[in-house]
Amino acid sequence: MDSCCCFQCVRTQEVAVVEFLGRFQSLLDPGLHFIAFPLASVVGKLSLRIQQLDVYCETKTKDNVFVQVAVAVQYRVITTGAYDAFYRLSDPRGQIQSYVFDVVRSTVPKMELDESFASKQEIADDVLAQLQEVMRDYGYEILTTLVTDLAPDAKVKASMNEINASKRLKEAASHKAEADKIKQVKAAEADAEARYLSGLGVARQRKAIVQGLQSSVSEFSDEVPGATPKDVMDILLLSQYFDTISQIGANNLILEHDPQTVANLQQQVGKAFLTKGGR
Repeated sequence: MDSCCCFQCVRTQEVAVVEFLGRFQSLLDPGLHFIAFPLASVVGKLSLRIQQLDVYCETKTKDNVFVQVAVAVQYRVITTGAYDAFYRLSDPRGQIQSYVFDVVRSTVPKMELDESFASKQEIADDVLAQLQEVMRDYGYEILTTLVTDLAPDAKVKASMNEINASKRLKEAASHKAEADKIKQVKAAEADAEARYLSGLGVARQRKAIVQGLQSSVSEFSDEVPGATPKDVMDILLLSQYFDTISQIGANNLILEHDPQTVANLQQQVGKAFLTKGGR
């Protein structure tokens, strides 16, 4: 039991207000106390624990967007100010809420919507400064204020999300185009390098062929007396021609063959060598 005749028990983190014949007499700390009941009585108790008040305030931003601002105020009764807290304010939560409304509705309209989202701490600091100055005179300490939510209308939210999505898509398209450009450039560089290396290979192949032909002509001339380089070239050209015909025949192609073609090819090659030799 909290009370029994002349004895009064006060719990931890509480303070009791005692009146004697209707007049304030004293404050009781936690513990067991003796009072002159019924002349004196405990008329009320105040909790010294930290309390939180959630305030929801609707206001308009500078760019005419209505937003719902949620502010959490954490406060407690000052032990030495318990008299003022009990006798001077009948509705401390309503008083705090009124000051929060006043500060929020005078601060947010100076900001545009995007700026208000970035300035939540500034709003909270303004509310804290205002409440600390006023509520201390009434025996209350304001510990902190937090802007826990700032919510515009649902349609405004949807439009903001669409704007953000469009911006993201634009950036993605830009990055994709840049990636495609890099791919094409790298592909062109790779193709150019491949062609360059292929050209080197072809040049080396032709050089090896020419060196092989020169060696073959020289060895054949040494082994067969009376054979001229022209005779050797004719034989090699004929051999290459038949090799070509053989490879074409492997692909199941039917070509018209004329023996005169070999003679014409020999004459053409011979003229070419003579022309180069004359130069």
